[in-house]
Amino acid sequence: MRIALAQLNPVIGDIAGNTRRVLDAIERARADSAELVVFSELILPGYPPKDLLLKPRFIDENVAAVRRVAAACNDLTALVGFAQPTGRDTGRPLHNAVALCRQGEIQGVYHKSLLPTYDVFDEDRYFEPGRQPCVLPFRGRDGAAWTLGVSICEDLWNDETVVARRRYDANPTRELVAAGATIILNASASPFSVGKEDLRTRLFTAQSDRYRVPIVVVNQVGGNDDLVFDGASAVYAPGRGAIARARAFEEDLLIVDLAPDPAAARCDLYPPPLESIYAALLLGTRDYVSKCGFRGVVVGLSGGIDSAVTAVIAAQALGPDAVHGVAMPSRYSSDHSLEDARLLAKNLGLDFRVIPIDAIHRAYEAGLTETFAGRSPDTTEENVQARIRGNLLMALSNKLGWLLLTTGNKSEIAVGYCTLYGDMCGGLAVISDVPKTTVYDLARLINARAGRDLIPARCLEKPPSAELRPDQTDQDSLPPYPVLDDILQRYVEDLQSADDIIATGFDPAVVQSVVRKVDASEYKRKQAPPGIKVTSRAFGTGRRMPIAARFGP
Repeated sequence: MRIALAQLNPVIGDIAGNTRRVLDAIERARADSAELVVFSELILPGYPPKDLLLKPRFIDENVAAVRRVAAACNDLTALVGFAQPTGRDTGRPLHNAVALCRQGEIQGVYHKSLLPTYDVFDEDRYFEPGRQPCVLPFRGRDGAAWTLGVSICEDLWNDETVVARRRYDANPTRELVAAGATIILNASASPFSVGKEDLRTRLFTAQSDRYRVPIVVVNQVGGNDDLVFDGASAVYAPGRGAIARARAFEEDLLIVDLAPDPAAARCDLYPPPLESIYAALLLGTRDYVSKCGFRGVVVGLSGGIDSAVTAVIAAQALGPDAVHGVAMPSRYSSDHSLEDARLLAKNLGLDFRVIPIDAIHRAYEAGLTETFAGRSPDTTEENVQARIRGNLLMALSNKLGWLLLTTGNKSEIAVGYCTLYGDMCGGLAVISDVPKTTVYDLARLINARAGRDLIPARCLEKPPSAELRPDQTDQDSLPPYPVLDDILQRYVEDLQSADDIIATGFDPAVVQSVVRKVDASEYKRKQAPPGIKVTSRAFGTGRRMPIAARFGP
């Protein structure tokens, strides 16, 4: 059996466009003599479709699309993901389904059994779980007989030998093998997070070895809102691990010969952790801008490391002609900040402009003098400067149609070291899930790949500062970033308590202060623009904390 793994980048809701992508992949697979083409989960509506699934016309169009695909499958077979109405008056109205299309018609449909409701997933909101394993006979051109066991994404993620805490009682892979499956085909939409590919490899290898069957996993690729799907679709053979792997972070059509025994095919290497984060940020930025229809982006360039990394990501994702950098110096801005911003823009080939804010700032101060009489200056006056900058950047966005990219990192956003309606203004928070220490690592990676200081060396060397008052540095308000990021990793991502963190040797006062800041800043994060998820737990759709709450250290 010659199988094609069709790893595509769908646009959510663009059913007509996604159908064209599927039909084109079928033609390319046919030209390469493939007998079976496997697509990713919900490829026709795009994943995750969210509440578009509540629109009847959306469902009708996606059902019509799968029939159109089936009509094109005369001389080969395709497994195509779609949303199928249950036709029942009770339960959820839909199934997350895969259709087996061959001989011009739909010859079988499988319904996803395990419906995740953790992290970014909310499938139980829309879908009724499948109740039966799906095994289908298939005979290759060489006469070899196979029994296809069909599953969808999460159905592979409940093996007790690898998953520490199983979320479901059922094990669909075991059920498929018990029903006679000689190969497992899995249509997947598994979002990226750093390190996740290692878990996938261990999980799928263990099941292939345990059940003595090849496992074919076809994963979606592309950015959709805050999620990035990294592709890396693969074939796992018993006792051999991954014998074929598609490219990561880009579309691909991988052809693999599976009969009589799985033959090794192209097996692309998955990028190491830091490079995978960088690739995810590039893909997430590119797809967010293009799928939302923006003509370009604007970035406030402060001369600091965060705005520098954000600008490089934008320039390399979109091309420098689509990126516009703006420096907005105040009376507290150092000369080198403007110099570094200008040099960065020159290095990247960006449109660059300078809009000083001192006169505007003085006008604000004059307007507030009477109301603030008798009160000493504090962070209020500092935040006015950030809000002036946010207003100017949003004006450019509004007038010129550019998407404003915010430049705050995860460390700052976690503890509220950011200004609501100031530096938090924007449409996409590119590095909001990247800790500050990783921002520095990305900057070094960028310069190493460029073979020169694309990001000026001084951006990496000078103490980070918001420059909202004389001689200000971030460490006036925060612990050193390596300490802060370690605590945040434990508290936000690993869900350790303050006491647990203190027990590992951290200063109790520092831990208590950080934890209080994280909890108190929830209202800010709820008003932040969407960010690109790259860690196991981002401040986005997968983290649902109350704002009006009193549970803390």
